[in-house]
Amino acid sequence: MKTELIVRSSSSGIDFALLKNGRLIELHKESNDNKFNVGDIFLAKIKKTLSGLNAAFVNVGSEKDAFLHYHDLGPQLLSLSKYTKLISTGKLKEFTLKNFHFEKDIHKNGTIDQVIKSGQNLLVQVVKEPISTKGPRISSELSIAGRYLVLIPFSDRISVSQKISSRKEKERLKRLVKSIKPKGFGVILRTVAEGIKVADLDKDLQNSIKIFVNMSRQLPKAQAPVKVLSEMNRASSILRDVFNDSFSGIITNDKALYTELKEYVQRIAPKKVSIVKLYTSKIPIFEKYSIERQIKTAFGRTVSMPKGAYLVIEHTEALHVIDVNSGNRSNKANSQADTALEVNLIAASEIARQLQLRDMGGIIVVDFIDMHSADHRHKLYDHLKNEMKSNRTKHKILPPSKFGLVQITRQRVRPEMVIKTKEENPNKNGEVEAPIILVEKIENQLESIVEKTKKSIVLHVHPFVASYIKQGLPSIQNKWFLKYRKWIKVIPRDAYQYLEYHFFDSNDKKIR
Repeated sequence: MKTELIVRSSSSGIDFALLKNGRLIELHKESNDNKFNVGDIFLAKIKKTLSGLNAAFVNVGSEKDAFLHYHDLGPQLLSLSKYTKLISTGKLKEFTLKNFHFEKDIHKNGTIDQVIKSGQNLLVQVVKEPISTKGPRISSELSIAGRYLVLIPFSDRISVSQKISSRKEKERLKRLVKSIKPKGFGVILRTVAEGIKVADLDKDLQNSIKIFVNMSRQLPKAQAPVKVLSEMNRASSILRDVFNDSFSGIITNDKALYTELKEYVQRIAPKKVSIVKLYTSKIPIFEKYSIERQIKTAFGRTVSMPKGAYLVIEHTEALHVIDVNSGNRSNKANSQADTALEVNLIAASEIARQLQLRDMGGIIVVDFIDMHSADHRHKLYDHLKNEMKSNRTKHKILPPSKFGLVQITRQRVRPEMVIKTKEENPNKNGEVEAPIILVEKIENQLESIVEKTKKSIVLHVHPFVASYIKQGLPSIQNKWFLKYRKWIKVIPRDAYQYLEYHFFDSNDKKIR
């Protein structure tokens, strides 16, 4: 599998597109005015505590105060508060915690008024970016993510990612980390640490400790609220989390980013540094790699799938609803039940991609095509879980209900990616889907029609869409010929509405 990260820099911000075999699976945007990213650490000021909610509102410099619940304080809160106060007042100048006297852990069922007070300064970390009218969600259980491990200050525990299944490997990693871990720091070993040697783990650990020390050095002069540690840029954080041997290209159109990415790859995988490239062509970078087209076709209300099947994605205040439709796909399966299973398996793969692509969070309800066979429902459930394995965001999937509904919860840590895919309607007021989205639907149906008929195929469409299909070299029409070894004649029809199209055979008979 070939993996590429394409980074586009513009005046409004930076866009990151992660491709697998040329197919868009993740899209992120980093705005120039974004002050809060997941992982940022702030020296914040407690504004007020709320006994009824067992939480506090905290001033981190956001327009809306951040929300800090008692359960997000972390058991080592008293040690963190003491450390922050001693460093800020200059009474402690040793930042490695080796001579620091730790306080007792707070009670897991305590109340917020017992441990923090209004006006108090506290180190906090963003765990959820501001969304809609809500301020950022924060925690005072700090963590510093590295390539192979996550450093937890004021802790002593060592744990290993659950995705590492080998018990022997887990024990090896714990043994190695125990031999190199300094006092006062806990460690969580990430999935990518599997098989890694102690020297690489130690290098990553020392780098994370250095970050903690540099952050601590800022505290004596810091005036709350202020950011004291920034999460690395989104491109580097994506590479930190997903980089592996399948990466074949990291391409950006920005010289500064190119240098930064090259230095980061040099640090984590020196043998792969040659895959980092600066894009200099006059063709826009996202068009060169067909990302613009994929964005247009993937972010609409309706998402096309192979052979005419499609998804309808609806957003409500409380949850997301996804409806699976078989469309007019050809039925080569032995029965209706087999067809339903086949469509549902295709849909499950696309749904896993859509959740990651749009960064959809909260509750997602999927209405799959009804399946009466318990074996088929079990196959679908296992397939969906397997497709979601590569999804880094925390999630939980429930088995299909008696009504054929699958419920998914997915952690929401940043605003959902919403992209406008509609354009001005040339026939009347209002908006319609962009031509590329309509062409995607036509192509999915065309694949099914070519399989069913050996006769000539004629496509009748609105003149604007006909022009879009015929333009360029090679045109979409040329590409169809190369793919199907059959020339698809395109007839512009002035009487058609913009979204209207029909297929006919050589006898002028409509193909359904």
